[in-house]
Amino acid sequence: MTIIMIALALLGGALLSVQAAINGQLGNKVGVFRCAFLTFSIGALITGLCILYFEPAHSVTLMDVPKWQLLGAFCGVPYIVIMVMAVQRIGTAVATVAVIFGQLAMSMVVDHFGWLGNEVMPFSATRIAAIVCLGLALYFIYSSNKSEQDTAETD
Repeated sequence: MTIIMIALALLGGALLSVQAAINGQLGNKVGVFRCAFLTFSIGALITGLCILYFEPAHSVTLMDVPKWQLLGAFCGVPYIVIMVMAVQRIGTAVATVAVIFGQLAMSMVVDHFGWLGNEVMPFSATRIAAIVCLGLALYFIYSSNKSEQDTAETD
């Protein structure tokens, strides 16, 4: 089951990159917020249908949970808006790796301190090495874009 979940997470990441590239182009033509509105409208429609047809009944409703847990819904809006703007300026690869770097860094802090009800998973040498490697990847991808742009401008 773990392998399936990792494969699904990889697929989700791949789809986010495709979404970022498409939304970057759409946002350039119709505007950042219209693009974000379309993304969330279609997402709400599809999610609503999934709830209607596939979601099992739960004894707790959204009105019963601690209210701070509803704040997670607000995190998607800045992500979509930022990606639509960023992809237009820095490209899909740099924007995506930067997002992943931010996700990894924050998730390691959340794990280390056990914030938001999560199990404590302290920093370790291998976790720190992973974020350093991802930081280097971001640097190399960004610098290769920059050097290719400089080469294209001199031609």
